[in-house]
Amino acid sequence: MASVGLLYVGAVLIVNGLMLLGRVDARAAAPLNLFVGTLQVITPTYLIFTSGGDPDTILGASGIYLFGFTYLYVGLNLLGGLDGTGLGWFSAFVAGCAVVYAGLNFGRLDDPAFGVIWLYWATLWALFFLVLGLKREELTRFTGAIAVVAGVVTCAVPAFLLLTGEWTDNRRTAAIVIAVLCLLSLALYVPLRGPGPATTTAAPAPELREGEPAEHIAGTPRQTTQMYDNVAQEQPTPAATDAPARRRR
Repeated sequence: MASVGLLYVGAVLIVNGLMLLGRVDARAAAPLNLFVGTLQVITPTYLIFTSGGDPDTILGASGIYLFGFTYLYVGLNLLGGLDGTGLGWFSAFVAGCAVVYAGLNFGRLDDPAFGVIWLYWATLWALFFLVLGLKREELTRFTGAIAVVAGVVTCAVPAFLLLTGEWTDNRRTAAIVIAVLCLLSLALYVPLRGPGPATTTAAPAPELREGEPAEHIAGTPRQTTQMYDNVAQEQPTPAATDAPARRRR
């Protein structure tokens, strides 16, 4: 059952990554976050209630809540237009927990492939913390690219291997392949560092009212809206060099 959830985690990571890359509108990404977040809360709850007290099953299910709460948090933030600082600091907590789960997979659970996967998730959630919690906007596009890679390499592909029964016999091979791909993906930082390009739209000119001097209207600095990573900032446009035409009496 957890492998089914992992498949859709891959989908939401890809969509969220594309959102950070500027390819998907923020509000358009919200529903999928809510759907997957709900699934990733229901799934571990069911696994724990039906585990019969097995500690390894409970341990494996406990980590799923970290991502379920993340996606619910993301979906509500996007729909409500909320500040992402709280989500950023929660992501720091997730990153720390992911390192612990990585160690458990390398040791107690004897699954080095998922040990590598948890380390990559720790890296991704640490980037979420830097972008959202510390406002390191120059890492936004790089974080989006890493999220897309994580969605494919650490979620969708392993989920299909688990669903088809191929994972157990190929865990060590998978660990090596995933580790190489994840390390190579870090090289995306070089072409993607820095904030995305800004788009500029001029605000409409103010309307001339009867009896109001034209020079008052023409001399007013016009505003432009600059978009930086989904944050709108008003920027004044330099005043025109030509003297404003005066209205005839």
